[in-house]
Amino acid sequence: MSGGATAIYFPVEGLDVGPGEDLLRRAGVTVHHLDEPSLGPDAPRDAVALLVGYDPVGAAVMDELPQLRIIATHSDGYDMVDLEAARERGIWVAHLPDSACEEVAVHALTLTLSVLRRVGDWQRRVREGLWVEDDSIRLRRPSTLTCGVVGLGRIGGRYARLAAPIFGRTLGCDPYLPADRWPAGVAAVDVQTLFSQCDVVSLHVPLTDETRLLASGPRLESLPRGAVLVNVSRGELVDEAALLAALDSGRISGAGLDVLVDEPPAADNPLAAHRRVVLTPHIAYLSQESLARYAAEPAANVVALLEHGRPNTPVEDLRPGADARAAHRHG
Repeated sequence: MSGGATAIYFPVEGLDVGPGEDLLRRAGVTVHHLDEPSLGPDAPRDAVALLVGYDPVGAAVMDELPQLRIIATHSDGYDMVDLEAARERGIWVAHLPDSACEEVAVHALTLTLSVLRRVGDWQRRVREGLWVEDDSIRLRRPSTLTCGVVGLGRIGGRYARLAAPIFGRTLGCDPYLPADRWPAGVAAVDVQTLFSQCDVVSLHVPLTDETRLLASGPRLESLPRGAVLVNVSRGELVDEAALLAALDSGRISGAGLDVLVDEPPAADNPLAAHRRVVLTPHIAYLSQESLARYAAEPAANVVALLEHGRPNTPVEDLRPGADARAAHRHG
């Protein structure tokens, strides 16, 4: 049973974690909130659970909590946690793989179509009092284009299913996806082929050593001229300097981004001000329904571990001696 256990909340900006806190307390867990994402002198060192947002959790934090059994993230992504350090210490890591799949996939498609239809340019012209066509804004019919999806897990797979009826062809790359989960109508290719053949590339992978700078300078240069890049996953998937250069040169006609390497962006970040970038503030996950799940489900993972020996949605079984197969990377 979970009575007598202690859980620590790192700050989770913009999210009311009250429902999760209530769930923990009903299970007999003492809850401690931190004002900063670090363990000060008043933080209880006997905590068995750590609930986190986007702040990093490395070996040093884990070593300050010798009874820690679980790190529960308030997101699908878990790159803020040092998985190897958790594995070495037998600490479970749990995430939220299904809490906002619909929202993120729909947001990615919204960015895709907004960039393709140059919605930002048209909106600026209307606000300037120009209710006429602009011959310099050249649009293409989506059914003549090829859409590429990197990562066909829960979110990428849903995006592909939404996009496939709109585009002429849909290609996908995901070496970790079982054949029985491959979306109908999506042709499998390797990542380099996808970049070289697709007019739209949408990224749906978590940040790992393997995926960092996935959209590198050479891959962006291999895109067909006038292609579009969409990223709702992690900013570090993209070489931002190369993306800016490709936008300025016209190699890429536009980008739809919900994430950047540095968030919020600096006032002089050229991508944030670029006229051919549609940028939203890391809110692809956002809806009233998803917020309710983000608030409660990390706590439910903690309670499940304490009462049943396993969290509901672990990244992988990180206990020593367990089968430490990599989690599905292309979510």
